[in-house]
Amino acid sequence: MSRALLFPGQGSQTVGMGRAWAEAFRAAREVFEEIDDTLSQPLSRLMWEGPEADLTLTENAQPAIMAASIAALRVLQREAGMDIARYARLVAGHSLGEYSALCAVGALSLADTARLLRARGRAMQTAVPAGEGAMAALLGADVDLAEAAAGEAVDTAGEEEFHPICVVANDNAPGQVVISGTKAAVARAGQIARAKGAKRSIPLSVSAPFHSPLMAPAAEEMRKTLASVTVRPSGTPLVANVTAAEVTEPEIIRRLLVEQITGRVRWRESVLSFRSLGVDTTVEFGGGKVLTTMNKRTDPELRSFTLDTPADLETFAKTL
Repeated sequence: MSRALLFPGQGSQTVGMGRAWAEAFRAAREVFEEIDDTLSQPLSRLMWEGPEADLTLTENAQPAIMAASIAALRVLQREAGMDIARYARLVAGHSLGEYSALCAVGALSLADTARLLRARGRAMQTAVPAGEGAMAALLGADVDLAEAAAGEAVDTAGEEEFHPICVVANDNAPGQVVISGTKAAVARAGQIARAKGAKRSIPLSVSAPFHSPLMAPAAEEMRKTLASVTVRPSGTPLVANVTAAEVTEPEIIRRLLVEQITGRVRWRESVLSFRSLGVDTTVEFGGGKVLTTMNKRTDPELRSFTLDTPADLETFAKTL
């Protein structure tokens, strides 16, 4: 059995996340304490008690999701003796989850990961004025249909639209593609997609048009921020979002993390690559079953585990 360790992205945050791990295991408490100290903020209290509106803010949600994932991982390492280098063939993360994955394999320190995600969240939050951008999930659409709808939406923009933008932001799974860009163009692309055969176009409640060219200011900000951080070689390869291919070399990792801000999350392609890389089992840390559910649509034969609460630990530890 060859495994991929997976880490979820934004949208998987919930009030109460990580609390059961902290109450049951010192290893988890140490993770939350270090992140709270690093950020000079009681982030763990916000995670466990809310309010939800504050937790959902991008600058809070991103480090919070990472904290919950790494807490679960550290418990497994300490309590069950899991050695990632021996246990996992590769790691991958959805959007911000790439930072969690890199932290998991030691390419980034926990403190640096928290600081980077705080900076990333703020940069993405402020890159586009409120109300100018949008994202929508196209259900029942494949990536080719979504690309065609996005392109047509830009081509048919009226003269009153200044620099319309619409691109595929997330290719998550068969029948689940997310588009991102300027508000009017995204709305028009949703209508075009339905006319082309998509089942639904669902506007997403997000604060900015992530993974689109509109995020260029955030990408530039992260280029500067990442330049000041040590990225170590990853002994366990990362399958990167923007290439759906393995990477271990620090400078390439650094560059891809910048490109990821404006680039497409090629999650479906990443999951499809697992088999050719020898992976037949995935383990998702935190986030409920967000990634596991998507993965099953892409490759139903993958064996999947999720570690979201301590109740999942005993069953999973038997597979080590």
